[in-house]
Amino acid sequence: MQPPASHFDWPPSLRIKICGITQVDQGCAIAALGAHALGFICVPQSPRFIKAEQIYEITQQLPQISLDGFPLARIGVFANATAAQIQKTIGVGQLTGVQLHGNESLAFCQQLRKAIPQVELIKAFRIKDVTTLTQVLPYQDTIDSLLLDAYTPQALGGTGETWDWSLVSDFAPQCPWFLAGGLTPDNVTQALRQTDPSGIDLSSGLETAPGDKDLMKVKRLFQQLSG
Repeated sequence: MQPPASHFDWPPSLRIKICGITQVDQGCAIAALGAHALGFICVPQSPRFIKAEQIYEITQQLPQISLDGFPLARIGVFANATAAQIQKTIGVGQLTGVQLHGNESLAFCQQLRKAIPQVELIKAFRIKDVTTLTQVLPYQDTIDSLLLDAYTPQALGGTGETWDWSLVSDFAPQCPWFLAGGLTPDNVTQALRQTDPSGIDLSSGLETAPGDKDLMKVKRLFQQLSG
């Protein structure tokens, strides 16, 4: 599968993003195992929240290039933050990308795109039903990639809840997209049989506790994907 054209380099196969990184050693280990992108939660209400200064401590230790030769992305995850807050965190944390996981409007994304043209911009949507997908498509020309996550009324993400992947079995936007929501080493191949994403995003499915990654689970993930 060749992912659609993007402003940023995507691997010719599946792009792997591991989110909710909070520790230097775990971030470095996950990069060494083959991740293409690491995500840092910049949402204060999240149990995986990490301050910009702490992000910097991690990003300074990370390699610039992934195991298979693509730029290792450092993505800050925000929800309904201001453009000023986002730009400040990018600078302090030395981020290469931004993921918007709240109710950000298309107009906000367009304004942010102009403000940070060299930063990868990902817009996440929580898929409640097939009608939600109609809200996704207008964003394609503004952002670099989409992320489709599970819908839960209690939280914006990181819940570990799976969802009906058949809703996006034929989803083929004009930009790359991540499949997220309750993915684990045990169900990732099942999810990929039902969908055709450009990348996958995992967090709680690789943890012993929020923000504490289980490196054995991470290793098993990459084993499953290479098997």
